[in-house]
Amino acid sequence: MSIPLLDSVKSIERQYYTGEEPVLVMCSDKNAYICKYMRSSFAAYKLACELIGAQMAKAWHFNSPEIAFVRIRPAHWSKGNNAAVSIGSKKMVGVVDITPSTNREVKSSAKTLTQLLKIALFDFWMANEDRNANNANLLYNVEHEDLISIDYGCIFNTATFEFPLSQLTSTDTILYSDLFQNLIRDKSLASLEAMVKPLRAYYLACVNRSLQLSAQMVKVMPKEWNVPSIVVDKKTRQLFESEWIDGVWCNFTDCLTEKIGK
Repeated sequence: MSIPLLDSVKSIERQYYTGEEPVLVMCSDKNAYICKYMRSSFAAYKLACELIGAQMAKAWHFNSPEIAFVRIRPAHWSKGNNAAVSIGSKKMVGVVDITPSTNREVKSSAKTLTQLLKIALFDFWMANEDRNANNANLLYNVEHEDLISIDYGCIFNTATFEFPLSQLTSTDTILYSDLFQNLIRDKSLASLEAMVKPLRAYYLACVNRSLQLSAQMVKVMPKEWNVPSIVVDKKTRQLFESEWIDGVWCNFTDCLTEKIGK
């Protein structure tokens, strides 16, 4: 696993007033990155989640922004801030941020629906509580009909490292969204079942690829975050317990049946 370490090259261009208040930073590779940074000790655990989620998304072969560790120079902050290394997602062009007012721009096709089903399954597996009806955490490339998965700070039941993983309910997921309903509205039950059937093999293959990647997570995590490697390793290993893997699949299919049947 190779994640580049970049430096900011000019003052922060923009601050986003969403939950983590990320900042837009022009970096030494001549690309702009949306960066999340240390704001508290709890924020460090959410940064760890961002790193783990982004790498696991790669193992699942998702469209997801490239990430980098970014050193934001003190002179480039408008006000003093923690100097710890941030984690940045490369800003993408030609994409639409999916919101309740824009989700109808997503073409209702087998391709987009399959992508959404895979992302929903990933969220069940990662216990991601932040992708739901009110907050899709998705971008959309209109030209290529690609859904782009972003933001992983709330995996592990919103960065809960001290307790075991717990299953999501359907209302915690993108399956509860108008976007999902728009994508299935003209599909027959038989066609939907045909899309879901191969997901079991896909899921197990993704989990296997993720397992091969997981051992490297702790090695690349910046020491300035002060997140104990033993804590991260213990939490990540829960994803690969057979009881969790089987439980996720049952929960996903149950929630899917509930939503499709309505």
